[in-house]
Amino acid sequence: MSVVSLIPLTGMPEVAAGDSLVQLLLDAAASADAPLTDGDVLVVSSKIVSKSLGLWADSADRSAAVASQTVRVVAERLTGDRITRIVQSMAGPTMAAAGVDASNTGCRDDVLLLPADPDAEAEHLRVALLEATGLRRVGVVLSDTAGRPWRFGQTDFALGAAGVAVVDDLRGGVDADGKALTVTSRAVGDELAAAADLVKGKAEAIPAALVRGTACAIDHRGAGARALIRVGPEDWFDHGRAESIRAALGTAPGSQDAIDDGIAAVIPEDVATRVRRAVAVTLRGAPEAGVDVGGTVVSVSAPTAYQLGVAVSRLHVALWGEGLAVDVPAEVSGLDVRLEVHDR
Repeated sequence: MSVVSLIPLTGMPEVAAGDSLVQLLLDAAASADAPLTDGDVLVVSSKIVSKSLGLWADSADRSAAVASQTVRVVAERLTGDRITRIVQSMAGPTMAAAGVDASNTGCRDDVLLLPADPDAEAEHLRVALLEATGLRRVGVVLSDTAGRPWRFGQTDFALGAAGVAVVDDLRGGVDADGKALTVTSRAVGDELAAAADLVKGKAEAIPAALVRGTACAIDHRGAGARALIRVGPEDWFDHGRAESIRAALGTAPGSQDAIDDGIAAVIPEDVATRVRRAVAVTLRGAPEAGVDVGGTVVSVSAPTAYQLGVAVSRLHVALWGEGLAVDVPAEVSGLDVRLEVHDR
């Protein structure tokens, strides 16, 4: 086992469009008495890469900036008077607001966008560092910050990478007890980014750090951080719970229909509010039905028994997506059904 050292590169000035990141990073490493050596991994905040590329957008229309960087919407919630969306970003990862960020932007009121191809930017930086230093084995990780499903708080991850084996696939080997490993693949790129963040920090204006002692991770043939992204059939969670149900009923997340039908808030909501959203989603696929909402009581009617069955079935599913249920049997009178709704 090797000893791993984390060296913050302090004293870097505010980065502006057109600045030479290579020179700024090498100067900071020299000031820290830690000049780059073969086997080092340089972890750089993607934010200063975006600044050097001039990837700014008007903060007055942040929603348009997020939309421009979005491949698809995964989940959405009302936060005060605005909608916060978890999306698959143009840069690759699934994250809040496509990575559009207003923090640590210097004296500007604008927001920063992520690089469109983070792996390519990491490779450009790596090649330039090798040319400037004469070294042969240096890795670069572009880091960013995101939350994670089922875990509180945020951590840094590898947005882009070059010269680094971002995945250590242990499948086919054995563990310390000699048992076969069938699923374990270490996300080395993310581990490097998270480790470096222990000495970088968001409030200290330290945008880069050297990770020393992980030469085993250096690989000029590395596939880049995009290899860490799960998409398509490997993505078991391509929509949030509520969004999956609403999408199945015809209200796709991120659409005008979703806004019209109502979007759940990040704070707890009463039953009546959730019932109204469920009814709106229900009627998208059962427009012939009549629905009357009285607080937590919903009355459904339709011209035919079939149409009534469709409407009630859709309503049951839509209510479940809102965390609600109905008592069975419901009160039925001809082609009218009265439902009592409550929390599940």
